[in-house]
Amino acid sequence: MNNIRPYLATVVFAIMSCLQSCKAPKESLPNKSLPNIVLINVDDLGWKDLGFMGSEYYETPNLDTLAKEGMIFYNAYAGAANCAPSRACLLSGLNTPRHGVYTVSPSDRGNSKTRKLIPIQNTDHLNDTIYTLPQMLKSAGYITGSFGKWHVGNDPRKQGIDVNVGGSSKGNPGKGGYFSPYKIDHITNGPEGEYLTDRITNEAISFVETYRDTTFFLYLPFYTVHTPIMGKEELIDKFKTKKGSNGQDRPDYAAMVASMDENVGKLLSSLKANGLEKNTLVIFTSDNGGIRAISEQNPLRAGKGSYYEGGIRVPLLIKWPGKIKPNSSSTARVNNMDFYPTLQNIASPDKKAPLLDGINLGPIFEGSSQAERDLYFHFPIYLQEYQGVQDGSRDPLFRTRPGSVIISGDWKLHEYFEDGALELYNLISDPSEENNVAEQNPEKTQELLKKLMDWRNGTNALVPSQKNNEYDAAFEQKMIQEKSVR
Repeated sequence: MNNIRPYLATVVFAIMSCLQSCKAPKESLPNKSLPNIVLINVDDLGWKDLGFMGSEYYETPNLDTLAKEGMIFYNAYAGAANCAPSRACLLSGLNTPRHGVYTVSPSDRGNSKTRKLIPIQNTDHLNDTIYTLPQMLKSAGYITGSFGKWHVGNDPRKQGIDVNVGGSSKGNPGKGGYFSPYKIDHITNGPEGEYLTDRITNEAISFVETYRDTTFFLYLPFYTVHTPIMGKEELIDKFKTKKGSNGQDRPDYAAMVASMDENVGKLLSSLKANGLEKNTLVIFTSDNGGIRAISEQNPLRAGKGSYYEGGIRVPLLIKWPGKIKPNSSSTARVNNMDFYPTLQNIASPDKKAPLLDGINLGPIFEGSSQAERDLYFHFPIYLQEYQGVQDGSRDPLFRTRPGSVIISGDWKLHEYFEDGALELYNLISDPSEENNVAEQNPEKTQELLKKLMDWRNGTNALVPSQKNNEYDAAFEQKMIQEKSVR
């Protein structure tokens, strides 16, 4: 018997060695301790364009259910007031002065005779040196996929995305582009009349099914509900019979919202069917405020392109089973730059971002009160008004003139570079930003102005100072008067 033991030990050792050598390489194995991540980013969806945010007109049953399963953030902000800079902030974790993407080019929008300053030149896309959110997650072992609007580069595959469908530098689907044949890049045409929102979601579901045994990051930046406003006819007909409410009454837009919600539901059902729901973190948000002429966000002022609340406040909900209490909410002021540090803290990648401007939302997930911090916005350029539409901006010629904004506690300060004007609002007592109380609160105004200037210095934010020789004050006043009487 004693002679057999060494032999058995040798056999066991040989078997164990064989098993070890037959294992797949470490890097090819999914890290099941990490959650899958789904980030849904809707284009131009307003803060109040959803049932769980209080809309009585739009119908979003799937998102309303998702909200009950996770946490709603009632004071969530985009990193910027329009598409490209907001997405650049989200995907880089950096504020606009650090990456230079301020708008959809050019920066000198509007009539030159009405611009007092030469705006800062815009950067179209994220620089290749910027370490993106998908690149960070790839470092942690994630398979990455993007389905829809990218808008911060020509090819997402060069910025950390493994699988790309429909994403390029294009910012909208083009005229007639919500129905196949499509007018966007990196997508094949479906059957004639196929709806783009359906197609993008089906591609995302295929990604889930293909990579369900890995750890994946699924970025779903819908083109919807960006213009052109085009819904399915049967849904448009449905909403034509429904009474509007509180500035929300367009059947074609409601149809787009309904299709978006239906497709979010399809994706969530796919996660459940593949046994992935319990180990998947889902984030749902919008890239900026909605277009006020299409859908009002009362009581918030203005809309997309403006740095009043209607342009930068967005819906946000996050579900993470076992980590976020169902049916919970937060009033902490957060923004989309917080996603990067939050996900980096979860993923613990080999290579971390050298600098991030957001914060880790983990303590809020756990129910802790968030330490007060300030939010900053910098927009040193011009963005013209929507043709023939007054949306509550400072003047009828521009949605935004060059300036910066700080939100500190319940206070919000706007600074305009053309004339040095300051606007101070208390967002609790005056969420509509109707009553400028800067003169009544000089100490608070100067306190926030100093913070804003210090932040700009710390981020090397460029401020336009060169005068525009084409500016014509008389012409500008005439244009303002003409617009104001329309």
